Amino acid sequence: MTTAPVAVLPATVYPHLFSPWRHGRLNLRNRIVHAAMTTRRVFDQTPTPQMVRYYENRAAGGAAMVVTEPLNTARIQTRGHYVRAWNDDNLEWLKRWADAVESKDCRLLGQIQDSGRGRHERGRNPNAIGVSALPDDLSWTVPRALTRDEVWQMIDDFAQSAARLERCGFSGVELSAGHGHLFHQFMARRSNVRTDEFGGDLVGRMRFLTATIAAIRAACGPRFVIGLKMPGDDGMPDGVDPAQAADMAALVTGDGAIDYVTFCQGAHSRTLDWHIPDLHWPRAAWMPLIRQLRRHVHGTPVMALGLITDPAEADGMLARNETELVALGRSLVTDPAWPLKAAHGRESDIRYCVSCNTCWGQIVEGQPLTCDNNPRVAHVDEVDWKPARLRRGRRVVVVGAGVAGLEAAWVAAARGHSVTVFGAAAEVGGSTRLHSLLPGGESLSSVYDFQYTQARRYGVRFELGVQATVEDVHAAKAQRVIVATGAAMIWPRTAPAIWRDEAVLLDARAVARELHGYRQPQGGTAVLLDMDHTEGTYALAEVMRRLFDRTVIVTPRERVAMDVPLVSSLGIYRRLTRLGIEILPLSEIAGESQLDEGRIACRNVHTGELTWIDSVAVAAYSTPRAPRDSLHAVLGAAGIDVQFIGDCKVPRSLLAATSEGHAAGSRV
Repeated sequence: MTTAPVAVLPATVYPHLFSPWRHGRLNLRNRIVHAAMTTRRVFDQTPTPQMVRYYENRAAGGAAMVVTEPLNTARIQTRGHYVRAWNDDNLEWLKRWADAVESKDCRLLGQIQDSGRGRHERGRNPNAIGVSALPDDLSWTVPRALTRDEVWQMIDDFAQSAARLERCGFSGVELSAGHGHLFHQFMARRSNVRTDEFGGDLVGRMRFLTATIAAIRAACGPRFVIGLKMPGDDGMPDGVDPAQAADMAALVTGDGAIDYVTFCQGAHSRTLDWHIPDLHWPRAAWMPLIRQLRRHVHGTPVMALGLITDPAEADGMLARNETELVALGRSLVTDPAWPLKAAHGRESDIRYCVSCNTCWGQIVEGQPLTCDNNPRVAHVDEVDWKPARLRRGRRVVVVGAGVAGLEAAWVAAARGHSVTVFGAAAEVGGSTRLHSLLPGGESLSSVYDFQYTQARRYGVRFELGVQATVEDVHAAKAQRVIVATGAAMIWPRTAPAIWRDEAVLLDARAVARELHGYRQPQGGTAVLLDMDHTEGTYALAEVMRRLFDRTVIVTPRERVAMDVPLVSSLGIYRRLTRLGIEILPLSEIAGESQLDEGRIACRNVHTGELTWIDSVAVAAYSTPRAPRDSLHAVLGAAGIDVQFIGDCKVPRSLLAATSEGHAAGSRV
């Protein structure tokens, strides 16, 4: 295992964020905490070097405290992608983990959590345990209700696991009692109808949590830290609203046993998307609630949490005395050196979180934690990475100035190559720039802004507004060529070809560009054929609805948003519903349409029945994409060494574009 040096951070640029914090059992070099993120880098309940390295990198990057992903801390917990801590099987690994983080003057806290009946993904959990035999609000999983003896056994297991972590060098634990997890399920009337000592009134419903805290305090030493994440508002009837959260917080913090507290929102329900807010939320989304609830915690230090990405924003919270600590989850996934760079005034070098929740989607699908804007998650050299320079560079041409091409260009230039980028558009960013102009896409601009800044720093030459040809490549005397020309939406097969010739049915990207400058209502109906099912399509639908009297999404599938993580699709449905956007499922645009009369016919894919949409002012299609690979044969025939990356290789995602661009720039 490599050992990175301890980051020495000045306190001059953001004095509040980088001031030490000493309070009771907490002794931190600054106010930055890495919030728990599941890495999916655990094998059969055992840590791996890659998992340990992930945490070591966040400590080396300047975080003062790191909370682990959830651990298996009770013998009833057997999830293979969580580390087993309830027996001695992993003692040596736990010690290595603690040493890797604590040796960087960073406190390591293990997270104690159980999802109970809750599900983050689609489908039911037939092996779920829970508080009462009531269905989970999202998956409708009905759990097996824990017996009172099993509850007490879990409490004892949690305490003994905490003591084991302490012996291995961990500084403490965090109890995750929000987000609809098991502690939360005990606390909420909606999920708890027990009649034993763990149900009934507030004290009874809180007993699972308060007894766990007391048991950990009894089992661990006097300096052992206990942090607490509490529900602030789960958005469900008979759940935990802010008033109830205030009472619960007052009850659990009154005796000084808790070292910090934070509040979160959402549950395993139609409010799952509250769990991890995207850019359809305001910045620092949970701070109004946290400010409200901190009045009820008896002076316990409070930790801010929820869509915090900017160091100035974090420093301002501390300066205004709104919080004592600031937790960053996705932001430190994207850049573990966020603290180090912020402390030295290197904000332009930070790779910012775009709050897209790709990380969530990956881990829910059983894949290792990855990031759209960080191609080096958990690599040995991830922290403040700079590529090694070659002794002798080459002349490299990159065709395409989207995120795949930009990533390849700046990395290749940083390695010492002389790089020229040809871009067909007048600005860099490609389709990602277009998405950034739509609702919820604003932060995507940080991806190509970072890449462009780095490219200019390393001397990349840009030829923008140029549709590059093989002659351009030859003129640049290219020794290596990287092609990243993207992809174009495919014409829907059921629509008459003449509509394309007459520009009656338009590419959704073209419509988005056209509508971006519109401010005044246009009237009529907007129709959007959805064969894409990703976020950009629904962001365009929102724009359409604000400009037109009526907006209808037509899709051949049985529902929309099928190609985005569940946590994102719930938010999409909420917004579409609130805006009054209509959805016509199981339908295709039919040739019987009378677009000259402003009428579109939609044919049911099963029955053939037609549904007519009248007063159509604009119609667009968002469909699967075909690679723009026309240069492939031409460059190959010319004997030029060429790599194809991103969508022009196989149309995929932003994650694929940045990772392939990074790899191409690293090996050219």
